Amino acid sequence: MITVCNTFLKTGAKKRFGFMCRHVSGLGLWDKDIDSDIKHKIEEHWKDKLKCDTFKEMDNVRDKYYVLSMFPYPSGSLHMGHVRVYTISDTIARFQRMNGKNVIHPIGWDAFGLPAENAAIERKIPPQDWTESNISHMKSQLERLGCSFDWDRELATCDPLYYRWTQELFLKLYDSGLVYQKKAKVNWDPVDQTVLADEQVDENGCSWRSGAKIEKKLLRQWFIRTTNFAKDLLEGLDDPVLQDWRDVCKLQKHWIGECNGVNFDFRLVGEEQDFLTLWTCKPEYLNSVKFVAVNPSHMLSENEGVALKEGTKKLQAELLHPLNGKTIPVYVTDEIEFLPQTDSFLGIPHACPQSAEFAEKFDIPYEKSFKISEEERLALQNQICQRARELKVGGYWSSAKLRDWLISRQRFWGTPIPIVHCRNCGAQPVRDLPVELPKLTKVFQKGGSCLSEASEWIDCICPKCNQTAKRETDTMDTFVDSSWYFLRYLNPKDSHQMFDVANAKRMMPVDLYIGGKEHAVLHLYYARFVSHFLHSQGLLPEREPFKRLLVQGMVMGRSYRVKGTGRYVPENEIEVVDKKKNRAVVKSTGEQVVMSWEKMSKSKRNGVDPGDMFQEYGSDTTRLLILADVAPTSHRNWNSNTFPGIINWQKRLWITIRDFINHRTNPPPAITEDQFKAHEDYMFDSRNYYVKGVIFNYCGSQQHSVAISKQQGLTNSIRKAPPAIFAKSLQFERALASQIILLAPMAPHFASELWSGFVSAPDRLNHSGEIAWDKSVFEQKWPTIDSVYNLDLVCKVNGSEICVAKIAKCEFDKLSEEDAIEIALKQEAMKDELSDKTILKTRHTVQPDYEIVVNVTTNRVRKENKASP
Repeated sequence: MITVCNTFLKTGAKKRFGFMCRHVSGLGLWDKDIDSDIKHKIEEHWKDKLKCDTFKEMDNVRDKYYVLSMFPYPSGSLHMGHVRVYTISDTIARFQRMNGKNVIHPIGWDAFGLPAENAAIERKIPPQDWTESNISHMKSQLERLGCSFDWDRELATCDPLYYRWTQELFLKLYDSGLVYQKKAKVNWDPVDQTVLADEQVDENGCSWRSGAKIEKKLLRQWFIRTTNFAKDLLEGLDDPVLQDWRDVCKLQKHWIGECNGVNFDFRLVGEEQDFLTLWTCKPEYLNSVKFVAVNPSHMLSENEGVALKEGTKKLQAELLHPLNGKTIPVYVTDEIEFLPQTDSFLGIPHACPQSAEFAEKFDIPYEKSFKISEEERLALQNQICQRARELKVGGYWSSAKLRDWLISRQRFWGTPIPIVHCRNCGAQPVRDLPVELPKLTKVFQKGGSCLSEASEWIDCICPKCNQTAKRETDTMDTFVDSSWYFLRYLNPKDSHQMFDVANAKRMMPVDLYIGGKEHAVLHLYYARFVSHFLHSQGLLPEREPFKRLLVQGMVMGRSYRVKGTGRYVPENEIEVVDKKKNRAVVKSTGEQVVMSWEKMSKSKRNGVDPGDMFQEYGSDTTRLLILADVAPTSHRNWNSNTFPGIINWQKRLWITIRDFINHRTNPPPAITEDQFKAHEDYMFDSRNYYVKGVIFNYCGSQQHSVAISKQQGLTNSIRKAPPAIFAKSLQFERALASQIILLAPMAPHFASELWSGFVSAPDRLNHSGEIAWDKSVFEQKWPTIDSVYNLDLVCKVNGSEICVAKIAKCEFDKLSEEDAIEIALKQEAMKDELSDKTILKTRHTVQPDYEIVVNVTTNRVRKENKASP
């Protein structure tokens, strides 16, 4: 807020300073020592004055920057994990805005799902009411945290205005032949009473949510053919557009598997809708399939059949060959060595020794092997796969272990599947959207939750024949809702289309996606699939939805578990008897306790309430604490021992502004010209050195903890200056301005107050336009390195640093690769190191405004030591 003020400190300030100024008004409490009370007053004063420039869709001048944090589930209150991810995203969004980018930074709510439904049942209220209440509270907490979200783009997946388009996505997939329904043996969670996808069952066979041991049930379910895109999704992980995906790429590649085979659909004889998807690494021999084998756990194993020798059974059920229509026998057996994570096997005897052995053992006739050239084999392979794709019976390369996406869920609180079931027409898509959830207030008051109980809603009219029909009562997995939400942010209020294609082509892909590693497989896999699909439809500019990832680590709390029973005990009931050896006991009983660092959770009684942090330290201090000490990608052990460093840093900054105002108002005695110049040069060098480091750690390495350390280093340099430098030094003034601007993305309220004090001081020296004295800190130009400041050209040989050449910033910017290599090779230390080596290659890497590295790779022959005998 820009105002014309007659006073800017306390009553009597005008009399002391004797002038008026136009500046950004603050509280002016500089004669007081900063404490939590003052921090709260600062945040209250600035909270409504930090409105940022929102994304301008038609801005073709500035570069766009889409920073996205994974949207939260509205559980009711923020936890410290939320504080970390949204502080990181807000810091980056503010940094990019201050660097002239047109930033979109949206937020919404992943609002469907079992937790809300279970909580609603427990409280006997509709889940909509519970969810809306939680959203309201969490939104207020995010606002207190100072997050600069584009709140006008806010969405919730449980809103019909949103899930109407999730249903549209379903229909797009349906119309493209990528949705089907069939009977399958599925994972049933006996606690949450719903089906789970394979991805939602852990390695111990337990539900990812309830922890219950899953059961196998045979149910008719809805699937999405993600396997049709398996090869594209695997190859996409090598797309050069992806940055910082290293570990996630490994996880995704492991999940997808090696796409060295092809899936084909074999329909069950006499069953129009049911089929088996079978995989083979030899698709060119598909027409030579003679049998199908399944293991005893397969869904077909319970069918009637004829028992053969050694426990093998030939089923009465048969399959239809997808291309030639021949019937294929099915055997239940443990004679076949099935691939890991598979329960079926395509028998091609003349191309597979195991198949031939089984066929001979059970008298299955087959043609002997025949030879074809490699060229013929590839041509036949392409021909068969192409024909299968035309008939929509497979033909896509995938791995043996990958499965299609099972999206059916047997619970109420989810997106309704837009399908009706008609006796005459079968399953029919509903085009009149949204298909809204019914009101089930009475059901929830009775402690139940099931769409099948909404009889008035279920009974409907078939959209094809206008006869009576029944709605599908399964809802969609919540991962469908979150597979495309980043596109809806582009135009969340649009009632005519899922997303604006022209907007998407301007604004996608997301430049930076921030979230936890727990979503590195499921969510990212599904989001990538949807993006690849929409790209194939010509609706997105690129296949991959997210350029760069920042996978933040978990916030860990110290937990105390009673030895033997595993019972968790809160910290206030513990007495530490030997801190070095992590030995502690329960105060009341003397029971031994195991101390460890674990992810914060209520059940482990090791969580920290962000509300308590806001109250005790203020939101900006909390933001700095969550960013400090460790890299954002590392786990953060939440320990109050690390707090004093940040708190003392804020105190030093506060005192620095107080001293700056006082020394500018009442100039101290002058120092000698030589002393003054030495301090000026030191401030010039310090400002450039730390600005360089902070910029790199903000956007290059994204090591925000190091950026804080660099800023603290600049504070130390500033605090070393004598009063005369505070009062009369242009370089000091520039350094202090840079200090506050660098801090602003991380601590917006506090930096705004510091800036209000900085611009209120008299005797301004910088009139070059570098500092906009009558504007807020967020309207300032981001600090840059001076053109005459020397940057580093790092010279390496075989990865070892040999020396550093200094290059002025003005020359650095236009240095070509050839120039950089030439300069490196001319350095005396490099000449000496390379004197008797053969240069094999040179590599040149550039970090703009930071450094250039020239690495010379040689034959690695070491120069003889002349002093050796």
